[in-house]
Amino acid sequence: MTALASRPVQTETAPAAARRGVTHVFGHAFVGLLAAAGVALVYYLCVRTPLGQTVDTLVMRGADVDHPRVVQVLDRALNGTTLVSLVAICLAAAAIGVVRRRADLAIGAAILVLGANATTQLLKSRLPRPDLDGFPAPNSFPSGHTTAAAAVAFALILVLPFAVRGTVALAGAAYVTIIAIATVWAGWHRPSDTVAALLVVLAWGALASAFVRARRVRITGVTARPNRKAMLMFGVTGAVTAVLGVLGLGAVAVAERAAPDLASGRLAFAAGIAAITAAVAAVFTVWVRLAAGDQPANPPALSD
Repeated sequence: MTALASRPVQTETAPAAARRGVTHVFGHAFVGLLAAAGVALVYYLCVRTPLGQTVDTLVMRGADVDHPRVVQVLDRALNGTTLVSLVAICLAAAAIGVVRRRADLAIGAAILVLGANATTQLLKSRLPRPDLDGFPAPNSFPSGHTTAAAAVAFALILVLPFAVRGTVALAGAAYVTIIAIATVWAGWHRPSDTVAALLVVLAWGALASAFVRARRVRITGVTARPNRKAMLMFGVTGAVTAVLGVLGLGAVAVAERAAPDLASGRLAFAAGIAAITAAVAAVFTVWVRLAAGDQPANPPALSD
C-alpha cells in the first residue's frame, strides 16, 4: 500500500528530473555571473568616472542627519554589528543545517559567507581608486559591513525551514538596509560600496544555491514558490525606491554639471538612501527565489 500511495508523486522519470535539475544548476550559476558583472559595472561607473565619483561622494557628504531617534538607530546598528556576533550567527546557521540533516545547506551557507567576505576584502585591498573628484580617500569598495550583514542574512534564509524563510528575508532585508545606510551616514562608505557588497553576496549566494541544487538534482517534484507576501513587499518597495533613487541621483548629476550648488546635500543623501533600499530589495528578491529552489512542492522521500 505504501508503494501504491507513492506512485502518483513519481510522475517524472529520473533522467527527466536530472535534466531539469542540471538546467536549474546552470541557471543559478549564471545569476552569479550576472551579479559579478554588476560589481564590475558599479565599480566602473562610480569609481572610474569623474561624474560617478562626484555624485557618490556628494551622497556620503550630504548625510547631515540630526534627528536623535534616527541617529540612535544608525549608531546602534553599527556598534551592534561586531565580528563576534556575526561569527556566532554563522555558526548557528551551520548548526541549523546539521540539525535538519541537510549538510548541503550547511556547506552552502559556509561557501556563501566565507566566499563573499573574502572577495570583499580582496577587492578592497587590490582595486585602485583614482582621485577624480578632488576628495582623496583610500579605496572603500565594496563595504565590508554590508557584505557581512547581507551574507549572514542570506545564510539564515538558506538553512532555515522553508515555511519561515519569507519572514526571515523581510527582517534580514530591513537589517541590511539599516547597516548599509548607517555606513554611508558615518562617512565610512559611499553608496556604490554598499551596492557592490550586495552584488558580491548575491554572486556567492547564487553559487551556493547552485551547489545545493546540484546535490539534489535527481529529486522529482515541482519546485515550491517563494513566500508571496515577501516577494510582493520586496517588489513594491524596490519599484518605488528605484524610481525615487533614479530621479534623485539623476537630478544631482544634472545639477553637478549645470550648477554645482543647486542640489543640496540632503537631497543627494535621500536619493542615495532610496537607491540603497532599491538595491537591497532587488537582491533579496532574487535570493529568496534562488533559495526556494531546493524545496520540491511534493517531495517523494526528502522533506524540507
